[in-house]
Amino acid sequence: MPIKQMSRVHISATLIGCALLLSSPTKGAAQDPRDPSARKLTQTLVIGFVGGFVQSDDLRHSEVQIARHLQATYADSVQVHVFRNRQRTKAHQSVVAFFNAAANEQGQAPHVILFGHSWGASAVVYLARELAQDGIPVALTIQVDSVRKHGQDDSVIPPNVAEAVNFYQSKGIIHGRPRIIAADPVRTSVLGNFQFEYDTEPAECHAYPWYNRLLFKGHTSIECDPRVWSQVDRLIETRIAPLTPPAIAAQLMK
Repeated sequence: MPIKQMSRVHISATLIGCALLLSSPTKGAAQDPRDPSARKLTQTLVIGFVGGFVQSDDLRHSEVQIARHLQATYADSVQVHVFRNRQRTKAHQSVVAFFNAAANEQGQAPHVILFGHSWGASAVVYLARELAQDGIPVALTIQVDSVRKHGQDDSVIPPNVAEAVNFYQSKGIIHGRPRIIAADPVRTSVLGNFQFEYDTEPAECHAYPWYNRLLFKGHTSIECDPRVWSQVDRLIETRIAPLTPPAIAAQLMK
């Protein structure tokens, strides 16, 4: 691996680590959601979107692997669902139902976290905008090599989102959006736009269809890169345990 690539990845990982340390919710007295005594206090819904024409249960893809890992690790303390990028309406309905049920039970807003790759990453932004119209706050959006769909803009994060982060690569026929911005920087913190480069594909890509690896090298490489998805996993896990304080939830829903 060239020194240039190593340097860029190292810098990206360092910046992401700093962003996590600075922006992760304060844990203080918060209980570990894996502790059965804490499960009634944890209200977190994680929605993932797969890219292209991938099926939502295809375990070759990192989005599905992350979802399975989160569900297995946190059991019934978190709900995790993966949708195809064309199932945004179904995902929207799931979020609204979860939000209403959790808010009625606990009297405060639950955590909603959205992530995805390619068309699935742009679906994250489009869904967040729909949730803004419903008055539903989103704790975190994660875009991995986001590709806009039907000409819609996937670069501007709506103000109901508390935090957003973007991972991308810029080579090949299909490449991700290099920059996202907040519609309202006061209400949304963009943790960063982090670029990855690939001279050779990660070994994990060998499980992917040959035509994806041949035609969309960089776009496929970032989807199966464990360095990227370990950051995605960490970003989500550090935001599962704590509840959004009522004052913050109320501000997000204004």
